[in-house]
Amino acid sequence: MNIAKHFSTLDIGVFVVYVLSLLAIALWISKCSKDNMANSKDYFLAGKSLPWWAIGASLVASNISAEQIIGMSGSGYAIGLAIASYEWMAAITLIIVGKYMLPIFLENKILTMPQYLQQRFNSNVKTIMAIFWLAVYVFVNLTAILWLGGLSIETVTGVDWLYGMIFLAVFSVAYSLYGGLKAVAYTDIFQVVLLVFGGIVLSYIALDLLSDGNGMVAGFTKLTTELPGHFDMILSQDSPHYMSLPGISVLVGGLWIMNLSYWGFNQYIIQRALAAKNLREAQKGIAFAAYLKLLMPVIVVLPGIAAVLLYPNIESSDKAYPSMMALMPSGLKGLIFAALVAAIVSSLASMTNSISTIFTVDLYSKFMPKKSESHYVLVGRCVAVLSLLIAMLVAKPLLGDFDLAFQYIQEFTGFFTPGIVVIFATGMFWKGATSKGAIAAALGSAIFSVLLKFTWPSLPFMDRVSIVFLMCLALCVVVSLSDSKASSSASVEVNSIDFSTDKSFNFAALGVVAILTALYSTWW
Repeated sequence: MNIAKHFSTLDIGVFVVYVLSLLAIALWISKCSKDNMANSKDYFLAGKSLPWWAIGASLVASNISAEQIIGMSGSGYAIGLAIASYEWMAAITLIIVGKYMLPIFLENKILTMPQYLQQRFNSNVKTIMAIFWLAVYVFVNLTAILWLGGLSIETVTGVDWLYGMIFLAVFSVAYSLYGGLKAVAYTDIFQVVLLVFGGIVLSYIALDLLSDGNGMVAGFTKLTTELPGHFDMILSQDSPHYMSLPGISVLVGGLWIMNLSYWGFNQYIIQRALAAKNLREAQKGIAFAAYLKLLMPVIVVLPGIAAVLLYPNIESSDKAYPSMMALMPSGLKGLIFAALVAAIVSSLASMTNSISTIFTVDLYSKFMPKKSESHYVLVGRCVAVLSLLIAMLVAKPLLGDFDLAFQYIQEFTGFFTPGIVVIFATGMFWKGATSKGAIAAALGSAIFSVLLKFTWPSLPFMDRVSIVFLMCLALCVVVSLSDSKASSSASVEVNSIDFSTDKSFNFAALGVVAILTALYSTWW
């Protein structure tokens, strides 16, 4: 547990300054919001006042955590740039969400994803999905973030994973519990600046070392020359990593389903956009986040590829990022570590805020109506703390035996992702979808996924998601059409919604498409 073996006094000082600065910013933001002690709308949705730059920064800060930084750097080491498809395809997905999903949610004044399901279908669908999301957020996402965060701290500093988890939990509570989503969103700006700056510095130093001091361009040229296989964006079937990234499927297959579920229908993510001042501001924030996602591979994947030449004999690919940190001079190493911790605690704070929002708004307030606003805020805070305690208790029993905890997240959530996309997509764009059809899709998603996993084990995970999506869609249509007693919902109308976007959003969308076209054309 001797941190001094891994960090200099300057590194420790830089990290302490980061911790104290973040706490000070969060406290100041919370104090500026005088109603946050009593107004649930302010606490859970930042009073619907977030500007575009806070929305975009918070979206990315909530998304990037230990599993992305450590895991994607490790995948960069083992697979190469192809893993960047997760980031780059997310950028175009965000544009689609901004144009076609956000107008529906904001026009109907949606506060949570389960609330939309109640408006479109009925309270049974809402309650089922609210309970499902709470279970997944606590026992899968929150647990994995804490576990991988604790392991990351142990790898980098030598501090035991348990103490690392406790630190992360206490830190996230200290800066987010009082101020709610507003404190989380505005401090995420600070977190993203640190994350981007730290990642770019790490990539620059790595590439400069590869070029013997001749700069990033020379270092990158050396990488592409000596490791051409690491710059194939579309893997062939003879690749040992085809099961993880099945060729053209990353462009036309299951990755779209996974991205739409994550970025479009996930309370943990979309809550930031729901808290926007208005639709145009939310769309600007979405576009900003899309460009940040385009930049992410430079920050998290490129260092992993560079490690192939700088550390060719590391025992595990997931050691790539920590190994690269060792290259940093005194002071910068503390800054890079602060960026890693920033990503983890931001995800923790965002996740606990979403857990408390769904529990309080969709479940508790329905069973305990007509309570004061301050009462609901107190319940939300208690739920946030309780969820962290549960996640810490079950982290090792659930994940301790998994070699790849990130795969645990992908496999478990992948069982339900196709059904979720079917429920929302049909609910939004097909009037004939019924509550029975929605429930059938949700159940079918789990059943079909398990059956395919065990009867067709050679099928890549991403392709399985595509097939299950089509099966769930067919099931939803059949059940809905046979549900003769169903009455169409009049509470959520699409025909009256204006899907037009302003010139700045259209220009941003064209820019994303152009950049992605250039990237995939270059490294096809």
